[in-house]
Order: sequence, then C-alpha cells, then structure tokens
Amino acid sequence: MSMQDLKQVLAKKQAILQGDADRIAKQRAAGKLTARERVMKLLDAGSFVETDALVSKNEDYAGVITGYGTVQDRPVYLFAQDFTVHGGAMGEAQAKKICKVLDLAQKTGAPVIAMCDSAGVRIDEGAAAMNAYAMIYAKMAKMSGVVPMIALVLGPVVGGAALIAQLADVSIEAASVGQMMVYGPQVMSAITGKTYDAKAIGGAEVMAAQGGVALTADDEDAAIALTVQVLDLLPGSNGEDAPIVDTDDMNRLLPVIDAADSDSLLAAMADAATYVEMYKAWGKEIRVALARMGGRTVGLVVGNAKENEGMLTPAAAAKAARFIRLCDCYSIPVVSLINSKGIAVPDVKAQSWTMITAAQLLYAYAEATTAKVSVVVGNAIGQAYVAMAGKANADMTYAWPGAVISALTPEAAVQVLYTDELKADSKPALQTRADLEAKFASEVADGVAAAQAGMIDDVVDPSETRKYVIAALEMLASKRESNPPKKHGNLPL
Repeated sequence: MSMQDLKQVLAKKQAILQGDADRIAKQRAAGKLTARERVMKLLDAGSFVETDALVSKNEDYAGVITGYGTVQDRPVYLFAQDFTVHGGAMGEAQAKKICKVLDLAQKTGAPVIAMCDSAGVRIDEGAAAMNAYAMIYAKMAKMSGVVPMIALVLGPVVGGAALIAQLADVSIEAASVGQMMVYGPQVMSAITGKTYDAKAIGGAEVMAAQGGVALTADDEDAAIALTVQVLDLLPGSNGEDAPIVDTDDMNRLLPVIDAADSDSLLAAMADAATYVEMYKAWGKEIRVALARMGGRTVGLVVGNAKENEGMLTPAAAAKAARFIRLCDCYSIPVVSLINSKGIAVPDVKAQSWTMITAAQLLYAYAEATTAKVSVVVGNAIGQAYVAMAGKANADMTYAWPGAVISALTPEAAVQVLYTDELKADSKPALQTRADLEAKFASEVADGVAAAQAGMIDDVVDPSETRKYVIAALEMLASKRESNPPKKHGNLPL
C-alpha cells in the first residue's frame, strides 16, 4: 500500500468516526456530551482502544462506540450509545458490537460500563431490531454475577434501552439530561391521548423514588465521577476480591451515637467516613451503602428508625434484598446494623406484596454465602432479627446494651403475656403497662438474655463496634461456603 492509499483510508475512517457535525451540534445544544467525549472523560488518558470502529449496515453507522481501556489503571470494557445516529436506537449492527464487548469482558473478567442514550429500537429494522435487544439481554443475564455491570442514564433511555439499565448491577442517572421510561412521551400520548413530560415520567428524581436507579448525579460529569467511585469499591469479577485500600485506623473508636441516627452510624463505621449510598430515596426504612472497613469493601445495611420506626415496608425489604444479592455476587461482606420493629402493618390489599418482599429479604440473607456480620444497635423485632441477625444467617452477631431482641415489641408482648397483671393491678393502667414494658425489655428481650440463649455472640461497648466488626471480617476473610448443588433457587417474586 502506498502512502497515498494510507492517507485516503485514514481520511475515510476519520470522516466516519467524527460523525455528523449538525447532529453533534444539536447534542451539545441539548446540554449533552457526545458518546466519544463521555468515553474519554471516563477512561484514563490514552488508554481507550476501540473495537469494531467502522461497523455499519448498508453504510449506516451502528450508533454505538465500543471498546476497552482503564479506569484508575484497572481494565474495563464499555459501550456508549450515540444519540446523533438515529437517536441511538438499537439495531442489529449495534447489538453485535455490544455483544462482542460483553463476550470479551466475560472472558477476561473485567467490569462493563454501559453509557445509555437511546430513543429505543430501530423500527425500520422490524423483527431484527427486536432480536438485537434479545441478544443483549441474554448476554447480560448470563453475565450477571460474573463481572460487575454499571449503566449510566445519560439521555432518553426508552423501552428496551431502559431494560439494559435494569439488568445492570448498578444504575446511575444524570439529572440534567437523563430520562428512563418504558414508553416515551410521544408513544404515551398516542396510547392515552394525554400530554406527558419526559422528566415527569422518567427523570432522576422520579426514578430514584421508585427504585428505578441506584444512584443519581446532578450532571454527566458527576455521574461519570460516581462511576469511578463505584468501580473502585468493586472487584473486576467474581473470581477476585475488591482492592484493599488502607485509609483509616482499624481500632478507631466510635463516638457516642444515637441508634436512630443512621447518618452518623454510616459515617462512623465506614473508613474515612466515606461511603456510596444506593437507593437513598426508595425504601427509606433501610439504608444500604458500599464502603470500606479496615480497607476491605463491605456492604452496609443500616436500619433507619427515623422512617416509620424502621419497620420493614415492601420497598425497604426489596431494596435490601437486591443490595445483599449484589454483594454476594462478588463476595463483598455484608455488615448489618439493625434497628427495626419488624414488618410494617400492610394495607389489606397489599398483604401478598408485603409477604413476598419479606420473603425476598429472608431468602437473600439465607442464600448469601459471603461473610455476614450483624450488630443489633436498637430493636430487632420479629423478622428483622430472623432475617438480618439470626444465627442461622449471620456468621457473627453482636448487640449494644439496651438492644431489644424479641418476637414482638414490648408493647405487644405485654398485651399478650401480662393480661392478668394489667387487670389485677390497682395502679393506673398506663403506669402498669409502662412498668411491664420496661421489665420485659430489660429482663426478657435484652441483649444479655439473647446472648445467654445463644441468639447473639456478645453484648459490646458501642464505641468498640467497629473494632469488633473488622476483627470478625478479618477472621471471615477465608470463609468458604457453598449452597447445595442445584440449577438455581426459586427466589420469591
């Protein structure tokens, strides 16, 4: 090949890669980065290697950038949908590019980042476009739990594209540009005859409140920065451990903390008070976060007694179950700080959903073979103890002085156990009831009684909680446990 031929080839390649100038201008006018700009912002400088760069169908560019590179010197694979090409809509050529990257990630054991910005499916390709999505879903389902997958919602992510975000381990939506929805406003209007706003249907705030995304960020730059932070806490695959980073004193004592102050609990337990909280606006009775303790990545599950007294609502149970299964996929230890009065009284029409999600939480804890350390910091009533602190599930369980561990709350227990005393006592009923509740909490349902019954391992000084948990994690670092041979369990759904 002559130098002139090489120049012609390179010029033709550059023309294809640089895209349509007018469409790129519209993308930027909408406040959005281009697909290529997003890739370059995420990856370490000079590390990107593009795959299938010139793939097209009938001279029609595939509408996605795929390849690999490094983030903080760790390898990742990625694909970034290009909204300037047919609105990033999925077609056969795009699916083949994405599937190749997914295959490479699975073979090599590296995380996948999906930068989603798509109006849906290439309608002009008919059934082939639908099959294109099916190919990707099948790959992602089989890869689930093999390598971490993070999806960023960086524009309209409609229909099939939204399911890519749902199949990922962690989804992040940029509030300034992202909308994730089953149907776009035009289709919704055509179906119902009403006018809809994309932000109102699938904006970051709406999706976060519904549990549709794990994390939200103000804009694209913040979403990309959050992606880097999450990647730092995850291993490359299920065959390795997350990086150990020593940033804090393993023997650091905790300050005096109210058991109901979940903000302080999270900050005090995490190394350098640094954590990434997921699903913050959904199921607020439980809080979940990735953090480090003693340098190791852990999943923190913290009861939030300030919301509905921490009682387990369907959203809270489903949220915790999903998070625990994520941690278990990648052998991330689960540290549970329990303060809950059990399952919230359901609406009569929602009883089955309450039972299903409670069963999901029980199932997630029981099935998880990763290290599990629990601390009862307040109440552990009924299913809250059974699922999160019970010795059948947790490897080590501690309690704070004053913790209440019981099948029923003291109020309900007194009503059942001390009916005669309430009737016979000559003191005012409210005074009698309060005395009996205090007696039950301190003599029957306290941590010492639970320890004597073998329900917990020890009652610990709250200031030393972090020391005890980190010591347990160190001891459990070599834990090897597997479930009985089976195709898979039947998760209650």
